Amino acid sequence: MDEVTAQFITAHEAALRLTVALLLGALIGIERGWAAREKKAGERIAGIRTHALVGLLGGLAALLSVAVSEWVFPLLLLAVAAIALVAQRASMPHSRDYSITGLIGLLLTFCLGAVAVAMDPVLAAACAVVTALILDNKREIHGLLNKLQAHELDAGLKLLLISVVMLPLLPDRGMGPGDALNPHQIWWMVVLIASTSFIGYFAMRLGGAEKGILFTSLFAGLSSSTALTLHFARLSRRNPELSPLLAAGILIACGTMFPRILFYCLLIRPELLPRLAPPVGVMGGLLYASALVIWRGQRQDAKVDRPALRQNPLELRMALMFGALLAAIMLLGRWLEEGLGDTGIYLLAASSGVADVDAITLSLTRMSQDTIGMSTAVLGIIIAATVNNAIKSGMAAGLGTAKLGRRVALPMAVSLLAGLALAWGLTP
Repeated sequence: MDEVTAQFITAHEAALRLTVALLLGALIGIERGWAAREKKAGERIAGIRTHALVGLLGGLAALLSVAVSEWVFPLLLLAVAAIALVAQRASMPHSRDYSITGLIGLLLTFCLGAVAVAMDPVLAAACAVVTALILDNKREIHGLLNKLQAHELDAGLKLLLISVVMLPLLPDRGMGPGDALNPHQIWWMVVLIASTSFIGYFAMRLGGAEKGILFTSLFAGLSSSTALTLHFARLSRRNPELSPLLAAGILIACGTMFPRILFYCLLIRPELLPRLAPPVGVMGGLLYASALVIWRGQRQDAKVDRPALRQNPLELRMALMFGALLAAIMLLGRWLEEGLGDTGIYLLAASSGVADVDAITLSLTRMSQDTIGMSTAVLGIIIAATVNNAIKSGMAAGLGTAKLGRRVALPMAVSLLAGLALAWGLTP
């Protein structure tokens, strides 16, 4: 009785999986049939019925490969490919369509039917949905390719090079003086900062100019708030009436640095968040609030050009320089911590913050795992952010109008003092 029940359950499950295979084929067939809906009956190579049957055939091929012979699946796959090629060849003189996308979709349907029966129906369903989406968005995908510039494609490939190819090859162990350098972790942080800059570049590329000061400033904080500060400061000289709005934009860009700091911390050292989040949240919140007050006080609807974007969103040479900077900061941090204790870390943070916050943030976050205390890391990060924003405040005052300088300097000073006081108060 138990064997009969087991056979019934197995047959029932097989029937359900074959049904899934049929439905997944129908899903892809609906998209193919809709794309060719204007063709006459018989002119379509494969529509909803053909794809549904091919999906079912793939499922049956998977079952027969187990029950009859392992050659059933490849032979049926070759048969489907041959039939599709013959049909494609016969239709070419009339349609002048040389695309093989439909043929690939048909073969995918066969394979997904097999996956639904022999492996995992959920995986097959996910792949079928993605396949249908890709087939349905031909115009949009080709449109994106037409908009993509050569140096941007080059940047994307380089990002894949440093992340997918190089990262797995690096040793994941401590090396150098005091085992302070871990090549895998250092390069992972290089990939992290490069990816953030890459995303910020394309955010600015796609909508910065059209959305005006607010949109530009928000996404410039992901790429380079320093570049935006310089651009807006110079722009205020040419358009003094825009100074309040430009000041709000600078505050937004500088405030975006703080969520970025928390994001790095979340990925590298989540245990640091309870101590780092209060001062960083206060500093960023005060800058955003000040920007909102200035923004709401204006009645103008102004748009400005986005800052000039880098010619390449990701240069490999810059990535290598950033990796070298990270390694140097970690070595200096180890030596200064041994020689001067926490004071050395704070001096390192202040000097590093003059040029960049990301490198010292990533370094101190990493060092808090085994070299320095969490309170020291938090205060060091806040010091670096304070110095960095103070430098940008000086840029706004020195290169922009007096009105711009005042509206940037006062909120920046309040934010920095509040963050330092909170971080110092949380230090044991």
